[in-house]
Amino acid sequence: MKEDNKHTILITGGAGFIGSNLCEYFLAKEYKVICLDNFATGHKHNLKGFSNDANFRLIEGDIRNVMDCQNAVQGVDYVLHQAALGSVPRSIEDPMTTNDVNVSGFLNMLVASRDAKVKRFVYAASSSTYGDSVGLPKVEEVIGKPLSPYAITKYVNELYAEIFSRTYGLETIGLRYFNVFGRKQDPNGAYAAVIPKFVMQLIQQESPKINGDGNYSRDFTYIDNVIQMNELAMTTTNSEAINTVYNTAYGDRNTLNNLVDYLKKSLSQYDPKIANIAVEYGPNRVGDISHSLASIEKAKTLLGYNPQFSMKEGLKEAVKWYWENLK
Repeated sequence: MKEDNKHTILITGGAGFIGSNLCEYFLAKEYKVICLDNFATGHKHNLKGFSNDANFRLIEGDIRNVMDCQNAVQGVDYVLHQAALGSVPRSIEDPMTTNDVNVSGFLNMLVASRDAKVKRFVYAASSSTYGDSVGLPKVEEVIGKPLSPYAITKYVNELYAEIFSRTYGLETIGLRYFNVFGRKQDPNGAYAAVIPKFVMQLIQQESPKINGDGNYSRDFTYIDNVIQMNELAMTTTNSEAINTVYNTAYGDRNTLNNLVDYLKKSLSQYDPKIANIAVEYGPNRVGDISHSLASIEKAKTLLGYNPQFSMKEGLKEAVKWYWENLK
């Protein structure tokens, strides 16, 4: 039996924003970490700080290729499955590729993990699963109909995970991420997340462009809260806590207008001109939900989750990193 801190973790999508933060965190705790990534959305520069670590191994491969999945899970104790094609607009423009990666690739990883007798499969689920459900806060057992192809794929992931738990005994835990932000999040490209995109625009003296009137609200969740949830999900010994899904969030919401105001205030400490940059407003985006707020009571009760970073506390950390790395 290996010592706990010598367990091997496979992190799919390990060169991406969340995946690379997970790699870095678990390497610091002396786990052995394997990263599987095809670099479709991830970046090699995200691995720079630890790529020479003796406990780190990179496999360049694609979850759509079942042989790559089988190769990656050899000798693995835990899988943290982050690989996916994110973005609601991308899924609307190209539903077939989104489905291929997020559903077929997910199923490949489940099968490979089952066959390799992986101890537990923790995967990135999504708050988009709540769809047209209007109740707030969002509780795990009450969902609506999906509003985008992306949302459908993430809900199908949950259904497959449940079937693999029931049918094959593979332990699974899904983490429904709510608007995660933080260091290493890519500001570039058509499908960039809103916070790094706004930061980049403000740094470049450009007006941030908000879809809608800015009153849509989100449960913005700092990366360190997400890391905590992945670790708790991977290590819990509470039998009631496995084979289910959890909201992964802070449990508070802010409007996009509030977000931009706070970003302007934080960034103007570095460049006073940023405080006076005007905001532009455009049409609402197809497939977007109006308001998002998570109940985190289930995670607190069953996993002992205790998020340390509110949006403002997380943005203090993130803005400093963005200013130093995005200029």
